[in-house]
Amino acid sequence: AESYWFKSFAAKSFCPFATLSAEAEANKKNAEARRKAEEIISDAEKQSAVAVQKKLAEARAETEKVRLLNNGRLSEYADNAKADCEKKLAEIRKQAEKNSEKAIDAIINGIKGV
Repeated sequence: AESYWFKSFAAKSFCPFATLSAEAEANKKNAEARRKAEEIISDAEKQSAVAVQKKLAEARAETEKVRLLNNGRLSEYADNAKADCEKKLAEIRKQAEKNSEKAIDAIINGIKGV
């Protein structure tokens, strides 16, 4: 604990001891400031990494939800397309049977000479 008189004297005159003491105090404060800055940066990096991981997890969950929704829609579309195809095939078969019956009748009538 330096006295007020010593600090006052050191401030007013050149004193190597005071200069060394001031430099040591400045170095100590600079080192403490660097340590605090590094802690702040480290904490910020950790927090940002956690935030990024959280956002990635949210994005994965949303992607999975959209994928399931799209798969459901695709399945519904495929079922509807299959039903439409089966309906059209049934109509074509029915028309083909009618055409076959007409062709057979025409052949029979042609043979009979009607």
